[in-house]
Amino acid sequence: MALQADTQAFVEMVEAARADGPPVADQTPEFSRDRYQALAHILGEGPEVPGGVSDIEIPGPAGQIPARVYRPTTEGPHPVLVFFHGGGFVIGGLDTHDKECRLLCTKAQCAVIAVDYRLAPEARFPAAVEDSWAAVQWVKASGTDLGLDTTRVAVGGDSAGGNLAAVTALMARDADLGLRLQMLVYPATDASRHYESFTENEAGPLLTAEVINWFWSHYVGPELDEDVRTDWRFSPALAPSHAGLAPAYVATCSADPLRDEGNAYAEILSLAGVPVKHSLFEGEPHVLFQMFHTCEGAKRLIEECAAAVAAAFE
Repeated sequence: MALQADTQAFVEMVEAARADGPPVADQTPEFSRDRYQALAHILGEGPEVPGGVSDIEIPGPAGQIPARVYRPTTEGPHPVLVFFHGGGFVIGGLDTHDKECRLLCTKAQCAVIAVDYRLAPEARFPAAVEDSWAAVQWVKASGTDLGLDTTRVAVGGDSAGGNLAAVTALMARDADLGLRLQMLVYPATDASRHYESFTENEAGPLLTAEVINWFWSHYVGPELDEDVRTDWRFSPALAPSHAGLAPAYVATCSADPLRDEGNAYAEILSLAGVPVKHSLFEGEPHVLFQMFHTCEGAKRLIEECAAAVAAAFE
């Protein structure tokens, strides 16, 4: 699939650099984590945050969960976006998505709390879900201690983080926590089957079907347990009901293996009566959310995300 010209040049550079590494099947989580961190460094830094940035810990089911708080101003209380980073549940962390959290904080004029949930294979499914849900509950219950407006809370994330945002939105509805928005950037929503885009974009760019299966093998286990793949906490599209969920912003990319399941999830939400804004970014790949300094499509994506968050807090 043809990419936008400004995206194509960057993708060629990244994929040429990746060619020197071992085959996906031979990569360790540690190797992939280091390479993802290096990519984030190449993609550049975010803006200064006027209200400051601080690291905190949130009580979780297996110990303290590291998190990072971004504040748009020194005065509050601020509405807050609880953010979950992408990385296939195996890679990524507070530093790989620091730029994006800074951009969302300053552009949406809201606080952002980035959650460093446990990664696989050290902590397999449902560890990431448990940590993410613990973080949302804690923000709603204790966020006022940080100068947050706990009546205005949203969740969001990209890729695996979009999955966690969708899942926690379902859990928040069932617990009557009253979220304002679920911001889902090319979310993984249905591991029970392969959509057309999974085959069409099997070779990427940037995210391939082979890499997705590698992520799954670490998160779910080498047997890719069918019971887990059909569990709505892994495949939120399979939840019994999507009625009554928080409004959604859903972004998908045409050159992404996850495109069709993201598109389908936007439709599932809409058919359930959930207000949905869905944007399909033509000629753009997975990882677009992190390419703000590289291409115009990424700038538009961040602007749309920030606008959706800001509007939800009005």
